[in-house]
Amino acid sequence: MAVSKKKATGPAAVPRADWPLGIHRTLAASQVRLVGYVPDAGHKRLIELCHADRGMQSVVLSTEEEGVGLAAGAWLGGTRAALLMQSSGVGNCINALGMLRECRIPLLMLVTMRGQFGEFNPWQVPMGQATPAVLSAMGVVVHEANSADAVAPAVETAARLAYGSYQAVAVLISQAVIGIKSFQEQRSQ
Repeated sequence: MAVSKKKATGPAAVPRADWPLGIHRTLAASQVRLVGYVPDAGHKRLIELCHADRGMQSVVLSTEEEGVGLAAGAWLGGTRAALLMQSSGVGNCINALGMLRECRIPLLMLVTMRGQFGEFNPWQVPMGQATPAVLSAMGVVVHEANSADAVAPAVETAARLAYGSYQAVAVLISQAVIGIKSFQEQRSQ
């Protein structure tokens, strides 16, 4: 099998398996300088890339709702922020998302989905299934990325929409992209 020697550029040019790199490149190109996150195995590689980027500040949160306030404060201070979370954390943000809508503060949220495609943990299913509707009910525009190739382009269009129209936009990264785990795999991470 021949390998192309052409230099890869832009979010769409990352290897299929490295969709977190595509997201990171998109965040950097969108001038996101602050990334709030609750530790999540699905975002592990992206979190590592953000920590390694001297142009970004990464902030670990104790709850996803803190990330909404962090992003709002960053925006008021002239900085673009993104919030990384798992679908189970969306429920923690409902009240705070109302503030973003009312004040027209943009927020880019990247949500790794659970409760789909062979989920091993039954506790993840209810919120995973409700996530798109809950976000939509709070006025968040929802984009779904159901394949690794779709992730970076979805994040790019979501960032443009969020920061160009002053609203919250979430990209839901399918469990088909992040993979199915077991309790044993989760424990080892």
